[in-house]
Parts: sequence; C-alpha cells; structure tokens
Amino acid sequence: MEKDEKYRLLTAQVKALVEGEDDEISLMANISAAIHETMGFFWTGFYIVKGNELRLGPFQGPVACMHIPFGRGVCGSAWQRAETIVVPDVEQFPGHIACSSLSRSEIVVPVFDRQHEVKAVLDIDSTELSTFDETDRRWLEQIVACL
Repeated sequence: MEKDEKYRLLTAQVKALVEGEDDEISLMANISAAIHETMGFFWTGFYIVKGNELRLGPFQGPVACMHIPFGRGVCGSAWQRAETIVVPDVEQFPGHIACSSLSRSEIVVPVFDRQHEVKAVLDIDSTELSTFDETDRRWLEQIVACL
C-alpha cells in the first residue's frame, strides 16, 4: 500500500478514536499505537510540555529519554520553533539527543492548544536514514490537529 493511502486510512482511524473522547493522555496513547502499528516506525510517542521541559508521555517502542529541555534536541527545537522538524540524518542535527543509537532519522510535530501554544510534541524515529518527507509532515500535522 502506498504511503498516502496508509496515512489516509490512519487519519480516518484517528478521527474515529478521538470522536467523543476528551482524555488527552488516553488519546495520545491510542494515537501513538495506531501510528506505530500502521506505519511500522521504530519509536512513536508524545512528549508533553511541563514547565520548561518536555516530559515523556504515551509511546510505542523501546525505553526513551524522560526529560527534554526547551530548545534542546529535535523535540525541544520543534517546541521552541512551534513547527514540524524533519531530520533525514540525526547525526547531522546539532545538539541531537540520542535516546537510542538505533535512531537514524526523525520527525517531530508540535501539538497546539486552543491558544496556539505548543502543549506537546509527537516524536517519531526510524532506524533508516531519510525516512520522513513532506507526505509524513502533511499527514502527521493533520493527525495531531485531532487532539
């Protein structure tokens, strides 16, 4: 199945999961599971803004970093910039935080509240270089907008 088609079906599934639900932690848990299962990524999960750092939230994959400061690494930078960051090679990203040496490429998508402040980030890692592109960015931004 083509990437766009997978994302189209995944987005429909996420919209159905979100409908009528208001517990964000539960929603993040199911969304990360749905993305991880459908797309087969190495690590898929959320970091939640708590004060001046991101704290590990619901995820699928191996153990992860628990605290990420504002502006540090890909996740902290996506929070600081309030924009999606696609990293084809994490070794080339200044200040990359290596939670796993197996991670080779990454995409981080901010999750916004009603005031358009970043309340969390969706972080996805791959063991392959250059996994993520504009297709991933477009669909994942639509998915996190469901929160």
